[in-house]
Amino acid sequence: MSTDARSVQAFARAKRVTPGGVNSPVRAFAAVGGTPRFIAAAKGPYLYDIDGNEFVDLVCSWGPMLLGHAHPEVLAAVATAAEQGTSFGAPTLAEVELASAIIDRTPVEQVRLVNSGTEATMSVLRLARGITGRDKIIKFAGCYHGHVDALLASAGSGVATLAIPGTPGVTRATTEDTIVLGYNDREAVRKAFATFGPQIAAVITEAAAGNMGVIPPGVADGLNFNAFLAAIAHEHGALLISDEVMTGFRVSRSGQYGLDGVQPDLMTFGKVMGGGFPAAAFGGPAELMEHLAPVGGVYQAGTLSGNPVATTAGLTTLRLADDEVYAHVDRVSAQLRTAASAALSAEGVPHVVQRSGNLFSVFFVPDGVTAVPDYATAATQSTARYAAFFHAMLDQGVYLPSSAFEGWFLSSAHDDTAMTRIVEALPLAAQAAAAVEVPAGQETRS
Repeated sequence: MSTDARSVQAFARAKRVTPGGVNSPVRAFAAVGGTPRFIAAAKGPYLYDIDGNEFVDLVCSWGPMLLGHAHPEVLAAVATAAEQGTSFGAPTLAEVELASAIIDRTPVEQVRLVNSGTEATMSVLRLARGITGRDKIIKFAGCYHGHVDALLASAGSGVATLAIPGTPGVTRATTEDTIVLGYNDREAVRKAFATFGPQIAAVITEAAAGNMGVIPPGVADGLNFNAFLAAIAHEHGALLISDEVMTGFRVSRSGQYGLDGVQPDLMTFGKVMGGGFPAAAFGGPAELMEHLAPVGGVYQAGTLSGNPVATTAGLTTLRLADDEVYAHVDRVSAQLRTAASAALSAEGVPHVVQRSGNLFSVFFVPDGVTAVPDYATAATQSTARYAAFFHAMLDQGVYLPSSAFEGWFLSSAHDDTAMTRIVEALPLAAQAAAAVEVPAGQETRS
């Protein structure tokens, strides 16, 4: 690999004009050390930084690039849309068609388009409270639903990565109606409803947790955790909100809903449905969605919502994401999971690989841990070992998520050449992870 001198210079300049030098905290490499690479271009499964380095990309813009970067049909559609104008502040057919494509793939009947996953979750909480006339929300520790004030209590992803114990700027009044429970902890959910049942408007959950590492909804007594949440919420007159910003249209054509078949009351979407542009959505049955203005009394609006360029990119991506695309991503994901686990096992590095469909992550947990059901267990992993693993892969031209608490993303553009480069880099990375000393008492590997 060539030097990162230009990225170092760019990062120094960026820190003078932007807090931390980045516009989203996890990009700063704070969790893994070193200097973030400034990207100049991307094509297919590859990233190219300003120093001229080429990387096989396992971030895919944190999920959206299901078809790989700069897909020619998406670019052509976007160029045609942009030629007609980039924003109108008025309805367009593209937003109707994108909403219809989402409805065709999911159980929702109506969709409201917004600009980000944070905006989708913020809006859907307001809608749930407006529908039920209740205030309290149940969420789960380690699940991240964007930087909505009420949901930043015990959030995952960037908050976990940076080990922020609280979030300055979020008032106690804002979070006092948020009940935070352990993910997959059914008894805690039962107790919360027994205590606060008539006050709970909704339970919000990631359809499969992906912001503390990938943790699928557990199964107990034949019942999926999401199905359990739906049943107990409805028993108490509350709603179930399934956040599919990450999993939607990535882990299957219908997201996590396509894997477990659990039908929530309200859903949020983002990432893949925007095709790499700022777009997100929330939806549900018409009888619930029609509580929104201008039909109902719950207000929500956005100047750029349904932007014609973004909706065109998302619609083109969804149209191209056929069964063959998902079969390919499933196949290369299985190949990489197997290869990563084999490389780490060969070096005696304790780990757990977990997945939801083709989305997966590797937890560098202590020896003896065989599954990661919640954030408390995810937090036991060695982030130092992950950092060593990350940099060894980066040095060999493979770009991993810069946090141990993130999923790994692949695309239909990851061909045999790209996969071979990834797999061949794993042994040295596993050796780097094995060389990291773990504090006494954390690990008991024999």
